[in-house]
Amino acid sequence: MAQLATEKRIMLLSLGISICLTMLKTWAYLQTHSVAILSDALESIINIVTAALAMYSVHLSALPRDINHPYGHGKVEFFSVGVEGAMIFIAGILIAVKAIHYFFQPYALQKLSQGLLLVGITAVVNLFLGWFLIHQGKKLPSLTIQGNGQHILTDAYSTGGLLIALFAIQWSGWTWIDPIASLGIGAWVVRKGYKLVRRSISGLMDEANPELIDRVVEILATHRHTDWIDIHNFRIQQYGNNFHIDCHLTLPYYYSLEQVHRENEALTQILKTHIRTGEIECFIHVDPCQSYCCVYCQIFTCPVRKHPFQQKLPWTKSYLLLPHHPLAKDLFAEQPSTKGIS
Repeated sequence: MAQLATEKRIMLLSLGISICLTMLKTWAYLQTHSVAILSDALESIINIVTAALAMYSVHLSALPRDINHPYGHGKVEFFSVGVEGAMIFIAGILIAVKAIHYFFQPYALQKLSQGLLLVGITAVVNLFLGWFLIHQGKKLPSLTIQGNGQHILTDAYSTGGLLIALFAIQWSGWTWIDPIASLGIGAWVVRKGYKLVRRSISGLMDEANPELIDRVVEILATHRHTDWIDIHNFRIQQYGNNFHIDCHLTLPYYYSLEQVHRENEALTQILKTHIRTGEIECFIHVDPCQSYCCVYCQIFTCPVRKHPFQQKLPWTKSYLLLPHHPLAKDLFAEQPSTKGIS
């Protein structure tokens, strides 16, 4: 609950600042009649809408799991990012269309100095706000807050480009730079919208997160138990701030149910202790060892070993994600054993 309250406060701050900055940019446009400033103001209006959407998304994603949503509501964040990206994409196209229109029907620019000051203030504020949101989004973690921060940071960068264009117009008197700058802003916004939509689709399709996988693989390799002969078919799904992890764990086939349960719980606890963010749910399927496992089994006191130890398996990402160890069928033809412990 404390994290939810923090996320809501952050999004409320973002929404309030976005409203104030949009008013400043609108005032700057009314003073200068610059289509580039108008384009920037239109993008800021999108900031307001997406910030409001993000606030609702944060609230919804924090709801507990229920019968209809056994994995929680965390995926709503991907929908939020997708809608935000789509709106940014459409806004970029509208900005580009408006720029082309103004290129053929230009308006006289006025009070550029005043416009430069107002736009400069919004750029600085957005820059710090974007950095703050991204930092807080990674810290919590919250995909929605990170997405909103990236959007606002993009707004700051595009406003910086706008400032350069306005300085060039004031210095040279070349008013045709104004629609050209607006067209550039439109292209930048379209690209950013596409990337957010792409990120949303990746999340909804459960695309693997390389950074998260690398982090978990390092945890497993560092805290590996001798009894854990093999881990494979490793998968991670992220639902908002929650993680669902499943894998196959190979243990000695002669272990009792109590021993298997103990090792299962030990693996789960290691993951929960070292990931430390959000709620972690582990589904571990336990496989009994086979005769070919002897060549990489490190239980040297095993009473039923059939083959000498040859190599220690490297627990790397490329290996743990495989459905089975690639050398298993190549080393020995599997012959299921019925021999018990002597």
